[in-house]
Amino acid sequence: QVQLVESGGGLVHPGGSLRLSCAASGRIFRIVPMGWYRQAPGKERELVAGITPDGRTNYVDSVKDRFTISRDNGKNIVYLHINNLKPEDTAVYYCSLTSGVTIYWGQGTQVTVSS
Repeated sequence: QVQLVESGGGLVHPGGSLRLSCAASGRIFRIVPMGWYRQAPGKERELVAGITPDGRTNYVDSVKDRFTISRDNGKNIVYLHINNLKPEDTAVYYCSLTSGVTIYWGQGTQVTVSS
């Protein structure tokens, strides 16, 4: 079993910044792909950023210049640094981990951008 716990969300003014963290634990015996998704009310969950075991990253076009995903392999932690937050970034952000054919999810952390 694998467990993922997100943290770092909150209420932020437009233009502010956040760092989201995701700590993985359980039966993890190798470095595996991880990513961040988000889901706004009434919308489908979408992939925001992903990172491979060797550190290659990818982003959805709408966040590419503002979001940065990184990982600490020794501690099984993945981060999402968000700059210049916009109201449209408001969503629940979920961490994911892929092991074999199984995708694991965290409980989500709320990000709200409002003046």
